[in-house]
Amino acid sequence: MMRYESYKETEILSLDVCPSHWFVNRVKSMGVIRYGLGQPPHELENGLPIIRATNIFSGRISSENLILVDPDDLPYERKPILKEGEIIVVRSGAYTGDSAMIPKEFEGAVSGYDMVFTPDKNKIYPKFLSYCLLSQYVFKDQLVLTSLRAAQPHLNKEELGSTLITYPSSIVEQTVIAEYLDTKTQAIDKKVSLLEKKIGYYQELRKSLINETVTKGLDKNTELKNNELGFTTPKSWLRYRLKDLGALYSGLSGKGGDDFNQDDNPDNKGFIPFTNIANNTYLKRDHLGTVVVYEGEKQNRVRKGDIFFLMSSEGYEDIGKSAALAEDIEETYLNSFCKGYRVNPRKTNPYFLNYLMLSDYYRQLLIVEGKGFTRINLKMEKVNDFLVYIPDTLSAQDEIVKFLDAKLDTIAKIITNIQTQITTLRELRKTLINDVVTGKIKVSHE
Repeated sequence: MMRYESYKETEILSLDVCPSHWFVNRVKSMGVIRYGLGQPPHELENGLPIIRATNIFSGRISSENLILVDPDDLPYERKPILKEGEIIVVRSGAYTGDSAMIPKEFEGAVSGYDMVFTPDKNKIYPKFLSYCLLSQYVFKDQLVLTSLRAAQPHLNKEELGSTLITYPSSIVEQTVIAEYLDTKTQAIDKKVSLLEKKIGYYQELRKSLINETVTKGLDKNTELKNNELGFTTPKSWLRYRLKDLGALYSGLSGKGGDDFNQDDNPDNKGFIPFTNIANNTYLKRDHLGTVVVYEGEKQNRVRKGDIFFLMSSEGYEDIGKSAALAEDIEETYLNSFCKGYRVNPRKTNPYFLNYLMLSDYYRQLLIVEGKGFTRINLKMEKVNDFLVYIPDTLSAQDEIVKFLDAKLDTIAKIITNIQTQITTLRELRKTLINDVVTGKIKVSHE
């Protein structure tokens, strides 16, 4: 690792020293900051893309969920059209302080609510500044820290403009550093992208294993037949409604916000939140909340072997999603947006039934039963009358559960390992940017 010949102290609280020939100045001295739009324009199918906070990810602009707006509905006096080399800085919300430079492909797009910085190219190389804004000493130690002074994370022009950065006195040196970081970060990003594709492959493999096994079984030579649900299952499998295999029960009732997650209340009991069902195949006992339930209250306690359904959701992707409780648990209750389903263990293996309900075939059939506009709801009778085809013996169901548990556990471990690699690479990227734009690492331009 190369270092510069000499360093000097800086007035930046989180940065002790910088190279002796570098300057320290406030962001506002290097360009002009303006606010984006106050009100969102009307959407238009063939309109201009608008860059919002949700499109900005650590220096990159994502086209996912990009909204197109009517150019005739823009307040042009606010200079809403973005130019290549300008930098968007998120102004409020969960992503406050995050930023991205406008690349050529997004020139002509519209700025959303956030701030736009137009660098003075005679003073600062835009790409170098964009890397500074992503560095720890600027992003975490100044922008995020400043934004947390309000009740909700928020930045204004004055706060962004007062942010201190250090930079080489020469535009040429700034350019060399930015180009070096481009090369290094692009190499890291390529590795991350390949690893993310691997995760996608294993997620698809997981899905296909469930789909195939819960509808075809493990015997590849078994005779199949078309069923009334529109796909094939083994000829020997039996047709049931869910109400024939178990009984639904309700979640908590009569509870208000003050009853949940109190500290040190002696009447606290466990409760299963919506997210524990939405995100898992088997419930995680370390992802429970607490709820006050007094002695003598008539509430439904959950048990090992119960299946839980999401009965109300803001979107179709979660409605009807199930998860099973596969371990004994202390006194615990279910949130009010869900229903519990207690299986008759003499008729079916609950964990097989849960896998079956998670398959694409059955998920899609249950999703279409959801109704609503602002919130999607699933009625109890729709779940009770839901048709399933299951193996005719419990032993066959048990074998399928063992097979899927083992296969999916292996896949989960592989995905976790890949995610660890991605996290390491992203941390390396952050460290590299911070070390280079603060002069801790020298980039030679000779």
